Amino acid sequence: MAQETTQQAPPSAPTAPARALLPFILPAVLVGVVASLVFVGVSTAGEKLQHLLWGPLPDALGVGRSSVLWMFVVLVATGIAVGLVVWKVPGHAGPDPATVGLEAPVLPPAVLPGLVLATALMLAGGPSLGPENPVIAVNVGLAAWLGARFLPRTPGALWPVLAEAATIGALFGTPVAAALVISEALAGRPMPGRLWDNVFAPLTAGTCGAITTALAARPTFDLGLPPLGHPRPGDLLAALVIASVAALLGMCAVRAFPYAYAAFRRLRHPMLMLPAGGAVLGALAALGGQLTLFKGVTEIGQLVRDPEGWSAGQFATMTVVKLAALLVAATCGFRGGRIFPSVFAGTALGLCAHALVPAVHLSVGVATGVLGMLLAITRQGWMSLFTAAVLVSSPGTLALLCVASLPAWLLVTGRPQMQLRQDGTPVR
Repeated sequence: MAQETTQQAPPSAPTAPARALLPFILPAVLVGVVASLVFVGVSTAGEKLQHLLWGPLPDALGVGRSSVLWMFVVLVATGIAVGLVVWKVPGHAGPDPATVGLEAPVLPPAVLPGLVLATALMLAGGPSLGPENPVIAVNVGLAAWLGARFLPRTPGALWPVLAEAATIGALFGTPVAAALVISEALAGRPMPGRLWDNVFAPLTAGTCGAITTALAARPTFDLGLPPLGHPRPGDLLAALVIASVAALLGMCAVRAFPYAYAAFRRLRHPMLMLPAGGAVLGALAALGGQLTLFKGVTEIGQLVRDPEGWSAGQFATMTVVKLAALLVAATCGFRGGRIFPSVFAGTALGLCAHALVPAVHLSVGVATGVLGMLLAITRQGWMSLFTAAVLVSSPGTLALLCVASLPAWLLVTGRPQMQLRQDGTPVR
């Protein structure tokens, strides 16, 4: 008589007791506050210098702030300035930016001042990169160094996780983004206990980082677009098409990434690579206009405030130019991240869709354009959904975004990422 066997579900991981989590609260709070202050400090320094470079200085010289000549001069000068930092400052402003993502390595303290200086110069000068990657790297290095000195009993592996979560919370002004990114990272790793036990300390750090930034800088990502209301069949079709087109355009930049990297590496020296990158960015700025410079957050606001002020062709040009500028800036050696320029490119594509087909709702076009672009550039599914949803602040778009993410993800998953190994081959 055959014996019947029954398969039992594996027991769920036990929940950690509160006394095991309480010791992590103080380190998480400290890291959250310090990480936010570092982010605000670097961003403020970049903004002050940007105001000088693109305001009083060209006025005093009698040169138009938005003239092609001035954009070209400032971008080349920024390449020279950052090149000097990478060449001469101890630590060479950290590792090659094309080889690192949001999960930064723990850098020695001596490297961090040069990385901060290179980031502030980049933010002021106009290359199409954001502050996220270098600021995360700075905060990870600071947290690991200070934590080992003043709180040696705290596990060393915890400091980078806290610093990353705190910086993401500070960048987006909400801990939700940090929780989603950390949850996505933990999904691919073996972890003891329940998910929320592992997310508890990072979420605390992200919350403190977000609150500190809200008190110090009052950030907002709401673009003030009209809410969608109840979705219609046409909205679903538009969401599917725009997200997929955005993902394909983003993948074009990803595919070109190693080739652009190899082209600049033939110059072999930062004082050649970075000024050459600045010259190419100056030429792109002449094609796309001043709105295609910088990280793109302020410029997005200018676009959506007057969506009828540009034609579909102009929006399409800005989309392609911004992607090309992101590609050049990220491969020639400028220190910066790729999230915010990707958001600008996705927004411009969504506005292009609305200009071509006025029946496309503005919120649907912008949100799904950003979603597809971020999926291709970052491969961070939760963060892409979150960013797209936050920009439009329209509950009616949430279901559309979830549906639109499915074909977009099929177009990007398993393919090369916009990040390279040390030998120059793409990460998959």
